[in-house]
Amino acid sequence: MDERGLDHDGTIAREGALDRITAPFVPVVDAARTHIAETFGRGRLHSAYLYGSIPRGTATPGVSDLDLVLHDEPTRADRADAARIEAAIDQAFRQIDGVGILLSSRRVLLSDLERHDGGFFVACLCTPLLGPDLAERLPRYRPTSLLARETNGDLGRVLPRWRARAAAAVTDTDRRTLSRLVGRRTVRTGFTLVMPQWGGWTSDLNRSAELFGRHHPERAEQMRVAASAGRTPSPDPAVLGMLIDDLGPWLAAAYTAVHGEKAPRP
Repeated sequence: MDERGLDHDGTIAREGALDRITAPFVPVVDAARTHIAETFGRGRLHSAYLYGSIPRGTATPGVSDLDLVLHDEPTRADRADAARIEAAIDQAFRQIDGVGILLSSRRVLLSDLERHDGGFFVACLCTPLLGPDLAERLPRYRPTSLLARETNGDLGRVLPRWRARAAAAVTDTDRRTLSRLVGRRTVRTGFTLVMPQWGGWTSDLNRSAELFGRHHPERAEQMRVAASAGRTPSPDPAVLGMLIDDLGPWLAAAYTAVHGEKAPRP
């Protein structure tokens, strides 16, 4: 992998690997593997993946994310089982603060609609933990405008939901949770806005904000605030207001003008 996150052929390299997991997080991953295998087994589970800083080897105490691919469409029972795994791992390990499990079906991730969104996520941003690797059935990805559009071209649709959540937030915990979500998503959208020009991929929030700022210096400070909120969430309503009501609408309009809008999902 070169400094732009690319393999020798110019395609985006997979970010993580099991051998990059640092010692404090090995028990967390082992527990996740055991819980998933015991709960879903081979009948329901096609494959499981790690996502985020843990498989990249850059983790500090924080949130751990898992992606489970099922043979069939996720059911209410599947989601309830996933929630129990989340709670069990979160309660057992102090080195993480929350576990997020995404459930998807093999059919959806291999579909044309998800090829440059969910498929890309599994093939390049997730590290195999259990079962066959879906990346073997997906293309090699390049930092194109198509990839930008299908990963983050729906910010304009998300902003109204964020505004509603911000208006309903009554505690600092509510605002911190939303701040983390909004900050991370805003930085990723800002990065992918300029990704084809830069010609590479990164999931690092600081680097993403810095690369965005090179192309849009007038918004660079706001994007640095977004990256800070994504790492260390702020309960300050003014931070959320800036991200949702100022930077967000500008970014959504710029994104649509450059890359177009993401194809609607059912």
